[in-house]
Amino acid sequence: MRLVHASLPPGTYGKVVALLEEEGIDYTVTEETSDRYTHVVTFPLPTNAVEPVLTSLAEVGVDEDAVTVVTEAQAVSSRQFEELEARFAEEEASEDRIAQVELRETAESLASTPSTYVTLTVVSAVVATAGLLLDSPATVVGSMVIAPLIGPAMAAAVGTVIDDGDLFRRGVKFQALGVVLSVLAATAFAFLVESTNLVQVTDPRAIEQVRERLAPDFLSLAVALGAGTAGAVSLTTGVSTALVGVMIAVALIPPAATVGIGIAYGLETVALSAGVLTLVNLLSIELAALVVLYYAGYTPEGFLRAKGARMATVKRVGALFVGIAVLSVFLGGVTYDSYQQSQTEDAIEAAIDDALAADYGSVDRLDTTVEYEQRLLVMQRPTGVVVTVGVPPDGETAGLVSTLDARIDEAVGHDVRVEVRFVTVEHAERLAPTARGVGTPGATTLAVAAPAPTTDAQRAV
Repeated sequence: MRLVHASLPPGTYGKVVALLEEEGIDYTVTEETSDRYTHVVTFPLPTNAVEPVLTSLAEVGVDEDAVTVVTEAQAVSSRQFEELEARFAEEEASEDRIAQVELRETAESLASTPSTYVTLTVVSAVVATAGLLLDSPATVVGSMVIAPLIGPAMAAAVGTVIDDGDLFRRGVKFQALGVVLSVLAATAFAFLVESTNLVQVTDPRAIEQVRERLAPDFLSLAVALGAGTAGAVSLTTGVSTALVGVMIAVALIPPAATVGIGIAYGLETVALSAGVLTLVNLLSIELAALVVLYYAGYTPEGFLRAKGARMATVKRVGALFVGIAVLSVFLGGVTYDSYQQSQTEDAIEAAIDDALAADYGSVDRLDTTVEYEQRLLVMQRPTGVVVTVGVPPDGETAGLVSTLDARIDEAVGHDVRVEVRFVTVEHAERLAPTARGVGTPGATTLAVAAPAPTTDAQRAV
């Protein structure tokens, strides 16, 4: 619910009162002694009724030159209001849809002042970098809570749809500033950590939290599109945007911090991969927000302004789509490479199991690790396989290494380094307990494993 306070210019009082009476809206009127206005009329409205009623008021003279204030109302007790609420619930597409004027003010309020925005962005980037290097998911999540990135994203989208050039430019400027500041702050902090050896990090790529941002695939696109959609929906319905802001920060702050880590540690592929993820997420958030706001019907009044806003929206949606499509070539490559890795690993395990089942029935595969080398930015090629097998004390392993080497090379399609590690496994009978606590032989066995030293004869290259 909303409470509207409208200042009435001279000559509009009778028309406004007639309009409110016709619409069945409860109202109160206060006389105004200023030269510009004669009365102030106050009335409650359902949220989705604000925009059509304000449009009707503008038609009778209460236009943009008049002062109109819309505030949130906690409760209204009136039978006439309940009837009004039911009528607009049937007429309008959404009961929670806020008016365009409220949408614009909300988008502006989300955009922090420059000093606050810069401070919170730098702090969130530093905290995210610390969380990534410490491999601490909780710290990374904490950095997202304080990131003020939802404001610029929504401001740019709203500015485009309602044809507000100043709001659009402000949103774009702050988005670019936020990404650049995040990368610079993360780079400076990561360089400090690396130079002072505050944290023992020899290769950031081995850290799980960092590694998650190095192979962006199409699932990353879904996260960003979801964040943009949620941001726009929360904005148009007047729902709190705090939690949605965290989701938008999820898509931007950790990847930007990873770019800084890659720069500080001199890892070009890390910086490039995370940079692509950051750009894809940024463009996808903006695309989703634009589409949602456009289809929600937030276009300016007047044929020319509405036409201009539609053209600007279509052009920017097209530009965003092209940018995402170009970057999606990278995402598609990563997705295909992940699929190929999964297929290769399955083929390797199947080849090992077949070889053991055919000639070495007493030997069991315990673990398989595939090693990769970086090729073509984030594309990877298998270079080595480490196989751990369990062998009983009297088990036969003659020729096992060469057999596995041949089978794995055939499964991979090229020669790879194969290392076989042997673990001695013994099975002892366990005594089944009786009522007196005296054991009797049971059928259950207990596996006891002891690692055996690996000799040169047990390795194949």
